[in-house]
Amino acid sequence: MAQAIAQPKQAGVFQQLSLLDRFLPLWIFLAMAFGVILGAVTPGIKDVFNALAIGTVSFPIAVGLLWMMYPVLAKVKYEELGKVAQAWEQFSVSLILNWAIGPVIMFILAWVLLPDLPHFRTGLIITGLARCIAMVLIWNMLAGGDSEYCAVLVALNSVFQIVMYSPLAYFFLVVVPGWFGVAGTVVNISMADIAKSVLIFLGIPLAAGIITRFYFLRTRGREWYETRLMPRLGPTAMIGLLFTIVVMFSMQGDKILAAPLDVLRVAIPLLVYFVIMFFVSFALSLWRKFPYELAATQSFTAASNNFELAIAVAVGTFTIASQEALAAVIGPLIEVPVLVGLVYVALWIKRAWFSK
Repeated sequence: MAQAIAQPKQAGVFQQLSLLDRFLPLWIFLAMAFGVILGAVTPGIKDVFNALAIGTVSFPIAVGLLWMMYPVLAKVKYEELGKVAQAWEQFSVSLILNWAIGPVIMFILAWVLLPDLPHFRTGLIITGLARCIAMVLIWNMLAGGDSEYCAVLVALNSVFQIVMYSPLAYFFLVVVPGWFGVAGTVVNISMADIAKSVLIFLGIPLAAGIITRFYFLRTRGREWYETRLMPRLGPTAMIGLLFTIVVMFSMQGDKILAAPLDVLRVAIPLLVYFVIMFFVSFALSLWRKFPYELAATQSFTAASNNFELAIAVAVGTFTIASQEALAAVIGPLIEVPVLVGLVYVALWIKRAWFSK
């Protein structure tokens, strides 16, 4: 009976995604290919995109980066932050997974698997520090996790990244490598540069998202906001992401074609990272005897990353033509299919470990 009930749910995981989310890896791949072709047939495209710049970021790219963050942050249920006190133990585990274990694992994988590619390595570390605030809501829903608890974790990670991202990035990119006597191989980066990128590309859309949410919840009501505005506004974030990817790959096409194996090497530690974080999180939840709904939420929150923020920080700090930015943009191409697969794994774990 249990198998008969679970099978339709498994079969429907892929179909529950929207058309845009369902084929996101394909859209990203096509955007990459189009960008490479665009850069090859129009060599002067770099000058066009760099004609009007804000610091190290061209104005069109800045608009794309800000827009891909804004709809995501407008979805976050900030009003539920007060519920953290009701699940303090679970929140503490999530905090440790997201802001201690996750960054350390990505740091180790980046250095072990990319010892000779310092710029790509830096891009991976930047990605590991950007905790998920977007797609995790989808993975958690498909796996049958606790939606309310997930919303609280997403809201907290959104706020926490403003405070912790810059110092942690400086710590893992500059301080820790120095302990091992390899500071000379680390990109010269200042904490002020990272803080400025985080403030612009997370702070501005975060403020806009909070204002949008509370204004319309008060003036139009929750039902209108959740069923009318968000279904229209939410998908536009992917348009901003795909636009950014097209521009990035139009400026990096020559590098990609010259060293395709380097791009493949960046994908390997990302794949390993997502799988490790997922199973470590589930193991901790089993040890603490959390119910499945909370365990699933913990695992998908820990295994996912905020690739929008990682791309924005990499572009804002190192420029759009950097290898750091290229490493960050490979993240969603790997994360989406892997996390869809882990949804099925979570449902299997539920039957094997939580249904007794």
